[in-house]
Amino acid sequence: MQGFPERGGPGPGPVPNDLAHLQATMHTIELACASIQMHINPAAAEATILSLCQSPQPYQACQFILENSQVPDARFQAAAAIRDAAIREWGFLTADDRRSLLSFCLSFVMQHASSKEGFVLAKVSSVAAQLMKRGWLDTTALEKEAFFNQVNQAVLGIHGLDVQFTGVNFLESLVSEFSPSTSSAMGLPREFHEQCRRSLEIDYLKMFYCWARDAALSVTNRIVESKSEVPEVKVCNAALRLMLQILNWDFHLNNNSTKTSINVFSAGARLDIDSSKRSECTLVQPGPAWRDVLISSGHIGWLVNLYAALRQKFSREGYWLDCPIAVSARKLIVQFCSLTGTIFLSDNGQMHEHHLLQLLSGIIEWIDPPEAVAKAIGCGKSESEMLDGCRALLSIANVTTPFVFDQLLMSIRPFGTLTLLSTLMCEVVKVLMSTYPEEETWSWEARDILLDTWTALLVPLDSTGGNAMLPPEGINAAGNLFALIVESELKAAASSALTDDVDGDYLQSSISAMDERLSSYALIARAAIHVAIPLLTRLFSERFARLNQGRGIIDPTETLEEVYSLLLIAGHVLADEGEGETPLVPYAIQTYFTDNMGADEHPVIVLSSSIIGFAEQSLDPKMRASVFSPRLLEAVIWFFARWSCTYLMNPEEVRETHSQDHQLQSQQLRKGLHSFFREHNQGKLVLDIIVRVSVTTLLSYPGEKDLQALTCYQLLHALVREKHICVHLVSLDSWRNLANAFANEKSLFLLDLAHQRSLAQTLVHSASGLINSEASNQYVRDLMGHMATYLGELSSKNDLKSVAQQPDIILLVSCVLERLRGVATASEPRTQKAIYELGFSVMNPILVLLEVYKHEISVSLSSSLLSEAKTEKYKDLRALLQLLSSLCSKDMVDFSSDSIETQGTNISQVVYFGLHIVTPLISLDLLKYPKLCHDYFALLSHLLEVYPETVAQLNSEAFAHVLGTLDFGLHHQDAEIINMCLRSLKALASYHYKETASGKTGLGLHAAGRKDSGGNLQEGILSQFLRSLLQLLLFEDYSPDLVGSAADALLPLILCEQGLYQRLGNELIERQANPTLRSRLVNALQSLISANQLSSTLDRINYQRFRKNLNNFLIEVRGFLRTM
Repeated sequence: MQGFPERGGPGPGPVPNDLAHLQATMHTIELACASIQMHINPAAAEATILSLCQSPQPYQACQFILENSQVPDARFQAAAAIRDAAIREWGFLTADDRRSLLSFCLSFVMQHASSKEGFVLAKVSSVAAQLMKRGWLDTTALEKEAFFNQVNQAVLGIHGLDVQFTGVNFLESLVSEFSPSTSSAMGLPREFHEQCRRSLEIDYLKMFYCWARDAALSVTNRIVESKSEVPEVKVCNAALRLMLQILNWDFHLNNNSTKTSINVFSAGARLDIDSSKRSECTLVQPGPAWRDVLISSGHIGWLVNLYAALRQKFSREGYWLDCPIAVSARKLIVQFCSLTGTIFLSDNGQMHEHHLLQLLSGIIEWIDPPEAVAKAIGCGKSESEMLDGCRALLSIANVTTPFVFDQLLMSIRPFGTLTLLSTLMCEVVKVLMSTYPEEETWSWEARDILLDTWTALLVPLDSTGGNAMLPPEGINAAGNLFALIVESELKAAASSALTDDVDGDYLQSSISAMDERLSSYALIARAAIHVAIPLLTRLFSERFARLNQGRGIIDPTETLEEVYSLLLIAGHVLADEGEGETPLVPYAIQTYFTDNMGADEHPVIVLSSSIIGFAEQSLDPKMRASVFSPRLLEAVIWFFARWSCTYLMNPEEVRETHSQDHQLQSQQLRKGLHSFFREHNQGKLVLDIIVRVSVTTLLSYPGEKDLQALTCYQLLHALVREKHICVHLVSLDSWRNLANAFANEKSLFLLDLAHQRSLAQTLVHSASGLINSEASNQYVRDLMGHMATYLGELSSKNDLKSVAQQPDIILLVSCVLERLRGVATASEPRTQKAIYELGFSVMNPILVLLEVYKHEISVSLSSSLLSEAKTEKYKDLRALLQLLSSLCSKDMVDFSSDSIETQGTNISQVVYFGLHIVTPLISLDLLKYPKLCHDYFALLSHLLEVYPETVAQLNSEAFAHVLGTLDFGLHHQDAEIINMCLRSLKALASYHYKETASGKTGLGLHAAGRKDSGGNLQEGILSQFLRSLLQLLLFEDYSPDLVGSAADALLPLILCEQGLYQRLGNELIERQANPTLRSRLVNALQSLISANQLSSTLDRINYQRFRKNLNNFLIEVRGFLRTM
């Protein structure tokens, strides 16, 4: 075939004796593939196929199978074997061999382009793409040009439609291979993949796009004009797929080789492009070099017109909307909606707006009028086009401001885009209401996409938290939409009360699971805040009144579900999440409700007071029994936690802003809203109600872990986070009653152990509200003194071993230990003295109890009890690891006036003592628990980086155990674990190197070789790890991301063990029989420790130089070394 050489010459590798050998190999592989299909001894069959992949230079046999076998699976496996062998042996294949393999693969797919076995062609095409990438950096520009000229001829259709289709598919495989997110593993450093990606983006990606565009143009007339489906369709579809794939590329560079950035002049471009969403939306930012291809060429108009023409032609064929070419065209149009950045001129957004209007003119037909579209889908029409229209609106919302978004449609419709968006979502919500509680339908997905569109338009745009302002028409549209949303949620809530199908009820999901959807509702509500809050107040008051009037008369279940839903919606509308900081009053509330309203008139105060009054009813035992289920109280506690962070007794200084207008609004707000909930008004009363409701959930709802978790972790933690609230908390009788119950009564021992720990932490944190340090310390002593005394008395009992096995004693000891953990985590300067006294007083009792309980589970117990025992041991060890980590961290970041050392405690000694406790308990089996494993190696890497001299002081047995776990971690599957182990090795080796360089002993005997019990000389630990790390880097599989960390560990190891490095290098050289490869290996080993002016110092620059050296070293030798 013209342009593609015939296959016939032998590939690289030894020439087999005769044809019979090749046929026998083919027959063996065919039998193995048949055995796998028929499940006849599949293990042996897989071993046979694996032997082909692992055999040296199997290229001739694989080519013979590809050309002659009648079994498609055998041809597939032969292609895979070519790939594995070529990547493995790339280092010693000659340039002609490499070209021959690539030429064979490309020629094969072109000459078999008409084959019906698409999966075989796709595999061979993928192999060709991988071979092309593997040799990319070694191939000259002229060689690439000659190769791509052949591909271009195919893509242009010179050799027919089948070859054209295959050529486009090859380019798709190539682009996929060069994209970091979809590239295949080659055992090479990340730098190699990045260099290939950069080269393709700069020099070829735009050219490939033009080829795909031209391929589509060459066949579209035939498609549009034909009376029936024609073979050109598959070419057009493949070209559209390739264009979409290229637009999905993660563009890093523009034509000036700098990082791309959003053009702030582009259609009112948004700057907050990273907000999380349920629906995927990728911005396309290729830079100005692509302007001529994507914008100026009329390409968009052609694409929109093509889809419109095909849509019109097949309008009577309902199936067409889901045909591959229709789907690909719509996806490409939607992706063009995400085009943004410097590709557009800085012309105040005119070019960008024209681009979006062009797209919207075609997309509008997919979604307007919404009522007719929804009705057609209800009658059986595919929903895919309508959903793609929703995705297009989302994409446009992500690259424009609300004003520009709304204006786009006004030039072709009598209404704005916001009105269309609202009407469309209203129609979707109506469909949801009519179909609930059926299984999820298209309306669920449409709702999520449209909610994300509103979110993209309404998320805060500036540092003051101000929301994007909508035009009047958009505000009205948002108000109408929110009213319908609330109506639908209430209907769904009421319906859920009448159905027994809990699995199908989306309202039964947790509060956190609904948080994302409710946050979007809140944004819509705040866009029309003057409508939303009065609406919520009216609806909540009606349900509250209905409950009071119907007590004992009518079933309140439906109403309670509606109240539950209203609490969640109101909480999101009134306040933002307060994780990590004090949230401001939402900007919409600050800017709209600024008049000096009375407390009885302010909508936020009225709604908040109504909810607080409702929650207070839970303190009445009769109301609690008839109305307040655990589920409803979860919503109440969640609302209090969210609301109190924003409104309850917040100090004025956190409300200051830089804007004078905003300051004036905030001052007016404080006169009404803030002043009402401050300590001198209703603030302390509300705080007391919140505490009493919290105590009720802890004492009156035993076993309700979710409710108590919300109380302990969210509400009470939120209250003690602010010192000015703690000042009032500790003065409340309700808080003192809670502390007294915690300290002296057994009622709270029924709480889950984790909640005990959390409650202890919260109560100790509240001590910051007391007048001075002495009062705070005394508070801690009173809180925990009885428990410390109890542990001391228990540990001194003569019959402790028998008493300690009693279930109630085990429960009490567990609870006290968890509380002690909570107290320790709440340590701060003003309570540090009391907490250290407490720790000192319980240390000996705890050690006694550890001795008693360490053999609690005997080996004769059942496997289930043994498993439970392991789990408990895992939990205890993890707690101890976290405690040691906290001590280390506190030693580094504690800014209290008195250092720990002045109080007679040396953290390094504590760590040394802790390591002696921990190391014998850490087994390789326990390290299979992911969280324990992570905590252990995090602690180990931290200790070796901060206290290497302490670790070096461990006795031989403990030190050997630590190093054994480190070797285990180096071969772990989790890249993060391996990275921490590499950091540990770096710290250990660099410590020894620096210490010995200054004349000290460093690791001493641990680093020296020693004789084992049999009298055999054993290598020192640094020698062992140098050997192990080189083995990993050269011969084993690992993530390319680890090469940098491995280099940082390898450099000090080599500097410590230079003699061993030379011996290991000589061993590798002696094992290499090929003279050419031997010479390359000698040069590479020498360059590793000398190139780039590498010196023997361990500073930042030297580490960077060695990283570069190791990258080059691995690219040069790893491939052929793995064949030895």
